Amino acid sequence: MKIARCGVLLVGCMAALLSYGSPAVAASIGRGNVSSTAVGLFAFFTLMVIGITVVAARSTRSLDDFLTAGGRISPLQNGLAIAGDFMSAGAFLGLTAIIFTAGFDGFIYAIGYLASWPIVMFLIAEPLRNLGRFTIADALCYRLSESKIRTMVAVSSLVVVVFYLVAQMVGAGQLMQLLLGIDYTTSVYLVGGLMIFCVMIGGMVATTWIQIFKAALLLFGGTLIALLTLAAFNFDFGALVAKAVATHPQKSAILTSQLLPRSPLSGLSLGLALMFGTAGLPHILMRFFTVKDGLDAGKSVAWATAFIGYFFLLLFPIGFGAIALVMNDPASHDASGAIIGGANTVAIHLSYDVGGSLVMAFISAVAFATILAVVAGLTLAGASSIAHDLLKAGDSPSDRGGERGIWISRIATLALGIAAISLAVAFKNQNVVYMIGLAFAIAASANFPILVLSLYWSRLTSLGVLVGGITGLGLSVIMTVLGPAVWVKVLGFAAPVITLDPPTIVTMPLTFFVCWVVSVLDRSGSAADERARFAAQYAHSMGRVSAPPA
Repeated sequence: MKIARCGVLLVGCMAALLSYGSPAVAASIGRGNVSSTAVGLFAFFTLMVIGITVVAARSTRSLDDFLTAGGRISPLQNGLAIAGDFMSAGAFLGLTAIIFTAGFDGFIYAIGYLASWPIVMFLIAEPLRNLGRFTIADALCYRLSESKIRTMVAVSSLVVVVFYLVAQMVGAGQLMQLLLGIDYTTSVYLVGGLMIFCVMIGGMVATTWIQIFKAALLLFGGTLIALLTLAAFNFDFGALVAKAVATHPQKSAILTSQLLPRSPLSGLSLGLALMFGTAGLPHILMRFFTVKDGLDAGKSVAWATAFIGYFFLLLFPIGFGAIALVMNDPASHDASGAIIGGANTVAIHLSYDVGGSLVMAFISAVAFATILAVVAGLTLAGASSIAHDLLKAGDSPSDRGGERGIWISRIATLALGIAAISLAVAFKNQNVVYMIGLAFAIAASANFPILVLSLYWSRLTSLGVLVGGITGLGLSVIMTVLGPAVWVKVLGFAAPVITLDPPTIVTMPLTFFVCWVVSVLDRSGSAADERARFAAQYAHSMGRVSAPPA
């Protein structure tokens, strides 16, 4: 009952803020009754999310329930939830924005994202599920020294989670500022508060079902916009592309890559980050622990790949449709000629142009649900690293029921949520898909190399993982801060210290190299024991040993 009352109070606060912002946004965008319709749908989706959370809270009784839903999720459900995690604000709003501004380069992002899933399916999913319990660190510690590497892996995971989480929060603030007339900072506080409520109360059960709910809505909404856009051109995709080329200031240049000729090294580096970064994203990898075994983990990835591939196909007509219909639409621009709400909102403007106020309100509410679901999953992954890897929640024999572990996880959720809100305010003007690209770069540089080496290379040692992981994490963060994304756009300097953006082409191979060199040179007794344990680990990770690791 107390949980339900808190949820009702949260909805009441949201409704008051939305009602306050409605007149302002209606006047600013000139869309008639868009705002009042959006308020109703936003409130309805928020009630649905809170309802799911309250129901899920009843089945969250142990730390396993809180962090992994007790392993009770089916492959289809988990695949849809994984797709929901991946089809974030960056995928929907950000990729459309990149296609809108740069054309073909947006499809490079989409292809890179999709190409990462076979790597996850064939290299990571099944062995990770067989070896781990809650986090990436569990799988590594099965054959390596827990005291040496768990903290480093947890910190690396948290850095990735924070970059990804801030990107989603920025997208949420921009979206609500455009649609509901609420200022950016207030919007971020509102989304952050709802996110903290959902994760603290419902844990992984709530987060999974929110993701499933949101993924179904997003797939339907994306299909609707794509069909309406094609219908505006009599389902002639060639005519749509021709209109986009004629409308865009760069004309036919949008049909070719502009990033690769301008900076081939950065383009290759971006491709590496997108292809290998998925296999190092904590909130994605954590989902493999919500199914019963490694076989179901592989099936989950197969389902997720199908859903994600279909969604990215929809971005072709949506992206070119935004160019053809929104770029010259006066109602989508402010007095200075800029897109109202920024390029990240062009998909929302397109939904109005092809479907009117009702479709725009629906897509806006779906985008809000998308962001809320993804930030919930990210927050839970971060809280899991803090509670389980750093604070050892769930490892104490005196806490067999997991009550202490649950409370530690909830406190970690609150702390991480507050940090994300603060950083989202500071990163207000960043492109969300670009920031997600940075998270992918760090994941590919720090998490992916040590994870794949621990699963498949017999001579890897804890010292190699420690030195290599710190090298990859530290160098990728430093080069990111000194690059254009942070040094120029956030800190305000005139030129970046490092022009390579992202730095994956340097940092990922270097992590592999350092892990290899240090492990080969490690002649300690513990290193010999770790190499001897690899055979048992490999047998278990391939499903040849039925008993789970302790």
